[in-house]
Amino acid sequence: MTRRFVSSVELIAAREGAAVLATQAPDAPPITLGKTTFDLDNPYLPEEIEMEALASGGYPYKESLKEKAYLEELRVLQIELVKLQKWANDTGQRIVLLLEGRDAAGKGGTISTFLEYMNPRSARHVALAKPSDVERGQWYFQRYVKELPTRGEIVFFDRSWYNRAVVEPVMGFCTAEEAKLFLEEVPHFERLLIHDGIVLIKIWLDIGREMQLKRFHDRRHDPLRIWKLSPVDLKALGMWDQYTAARDQMLKASHSDLSPWIVVRSNDKKRARLNAIRYLLSKLDYDRKNLAAIGEIDDKILGKGPKFLKIKNGKNKD
Repeated sequence: MTRRFVSSVELIAAREGAAVLATQAPDAPPITLGKTTFDLDNPYLPEEIEMEALASGGYPYKESLKEKAYLEELRVLQIELVKLQKWANDTGQRIVLLLEGRDAAGKGGTISTFLEYMNPRSARHVALAKPSDVERGQWYFQRYVKELPTRGEIVFFDRSWYNRAVVEPVMGFCTAEEAKLFLEEVPHFERLLIHDGIVLIKIWLDIGREMQLKRFHDRRHDPLRIWKLSPVDLKALGMWDQYTAARDQMLKASHSDLSPWIVVRSNDKKRARLNAIRYLLSKLDYDRKNLAAIGEIDDKILGKGPKFLKIKNGKNKD
């Protein structure tokens, strides 16, 4: 049996990576999932979670999309995005695409895929930190309004004003009354944006329970991604049902014909990204649009509003 040679660079990376994990990894209490105990600090992911991750949450495919097929499809879609951006620049379109979802649903990665070959001068990624003391004293929507696009600009929100509907009430960062008021006001707020000419697209990335745990575990044991694991993530580990209830309430209150929620199943990030891009491209009549290049949206992966997730009484027409 031949031994694999380990270079000095690999040894340094292993040593420094271990040091990063030792100093930056947060403490997380174990949680119970059925008969399985999930310990984030244990380097070994329970087999039950590993095996059930992709299928969790009713995901319709047994295998992830192959890398080669993904890259081939992605290239033609990214070419279409370049064409769309040029059209938006030339015609002064203002486009907002906001992505919401549970922690580890793939929001940041999806936005990065959109932006990979777009001109950063007129397409940007907005991921706001927690509000400052000054912002907490302002109208709730005010700090988001400041980030809205000017003529010819595309803005991607990595979480948005919908923090007030899900994360904040679940984590105790706002009162129940504040969350209720938000859900009453947000349809009017979005109607103003749309009637002023802004193209608003709202995407909820939906992830299964076991897949979320797997992605948390991957972050915990990767020195390059440990920074993605926040105290809010750790607290959320045991609050799946609370997040589900808040998500369902949000979708029912803020989904309408005028401003629909686009739900994308994201256990497989590749399929999620391709279908999210296809949806944006399909909604806009930009110059030299190639329908064959865009292809068909997978209706097992992408659908509209509460009904797609089988949430009862979900219809809320504008």
